[in-house]
Amino acid sequence: MELDPLLLSRIQFAFVVSFHAIFPVFTIGLASYIALLEGLFFKTKNPAWERLAKFWTQVFAVVFGMGVVSGIVMSFQFGTNWSNFSYATANFLGPVLSYEVITAFFLEAGFLGVMLFGRNKVPKGVHLFAACMVALGTFISAFWILSANSLMQTPAGLELRGEIYHVASWAEALFTASFFYRFWHMIVASFLTGGFVVAGVSAWFLLKGREVEANKKALSMTLWLLLIIAPAQLLIGDFHGLSTLEHQPTKVAAMEGNWERGTGVPLILFAIPDQENEKNHFEIKIPKLASLILTHDSEGELPGLLDVPAEERPPVFIVFWAFRIMVGLGVLMIGFAFAGLFLRAGGRFASSSWYLKGLVAMSLSPFIAVVAGWFVTEVGRAPWLVYGLMTHAEGLTPSLTGGMALFTLIGYILVYAVIFSAGVYYLMRVFQAGIEATDDDKEVESDHAKRPLSAAHVPFEQGDKA
Repeated sequence: MELDPLLLSRIQFAFVVSFHAIFPVFTIGLASYIALLEGLFFKTKNPAWERLAKFWTQVFAVVFGMGVVSGIVMSFQFGTNWSNFSYATANFLGPVLSYEVITAFFLEAGFLGVMLFGRNKVPKGVHLFAACMVALGTFISAFWILSANSLMQTPAGLELRGEIYHVASWAEALFTASFFYRFWHMIVASFLTGGFVVAGVSAWFLLKGREVEANKKALSMTLWLLLIIAPAQLLIGDFHGLSTLEHQPTKVAAMEGNWERGTGVPLILFAIPDQENEKNHFEIKIPKLASLILTHDSEGELPGLLDVPAEERPPVFIVFWAFRIMVGLGVLMIGFAFAGLFLRAGGRFASSSWYLKGLVAMSLSPFIAVVAGWFVTEVGRAPWLVYGLMTHAEGLTPSLTGGMALFTLIGYILVYAVIFSAGVYYLMRVFQAGIEATDDDKEVESDHAKRPLSAAHVPFEQGDKA
């Protein structure tokens, strides 16, 4: 069987991006949460806030390390697998990715050491400032990365000269038609991820009866946050969908499983798209609801997949079901957020066994939703690498063979399996040691520099003694 380097390269990049995305989407929200905890402790001097800040800083150290390691290879793939794309778009992507390193990564790296190891070594105000700078760095990093991705989705401000795209307008290239929707959609997703993880871990500790006061505080404030941002994400998603309908109608048609252009289009809840025969099987649908949602008019016109040639259609099955997984989990998150409001009476949100167990299970849901959302975004753009300008086939490295792509794909899977296993092991040890372990932390003086993961070292030893 002949190996297709294009297909294998797309699978490889999808695997690497999906694996890497779960870490920054967590650290963006978690960094802001840690900064908030540090601020509350600075203002109130309540030791519960400090214990929570120290505990979640240990978690942040492990996740941040995994994110850095898993993300390093992504930029290299532009040169190894997608050299034509890199060559053609270097005038934009080169500066943008370097700006991300200079403005965001340097900021995070500079203050991360102070946040991890500076407690009781620098003034409390300086330590709080470091935590805020790390949080700010995650936002700046998201800005540059999503700006680059948005140009690939809705290109603007570029001018083709020969085989090279030159930037005719940096303002248009950085702030494309879809940028702000993508940016805020991802930022809110990051806060949802951090919020549900904090809620799930706090719920787990409450079920075990450990550090009840601190974890009740953490759960209470997190549920207030989720009550605001979970519905807000639904609203942002609606605006994002309207933008996508305008600029990437074929992607929307795949999301909706809609083959023929028409008015009064139903919302398909369940179906098995058949791309070869250009139809759906076993449809369950609600009349006119898709038109109402996407055009705010029950008789609104929606595009169909048959509007474009077959070779310009994305893999419909993947896009269709990834979208439903993302939306379904989003609705479930909203339900849990409002359930928490209902259980506020009498403090039942922190004592109801079924609700706490549900929150523990829901702690994984944002990660699944984020990966599903990336599949909708990236797979739904196919066959375009830069929408309307360059296909995946045109951006592929000419000398790349199927064997080379398969070899590196297997290598990434094996290496990332080790990284993921080690990271989960470290995180489980941190969770098992719990918040109590931070009370007896002793800052060990050392003459040599420390690695970020060493910030999570003490609880492991204490966990072993337990």
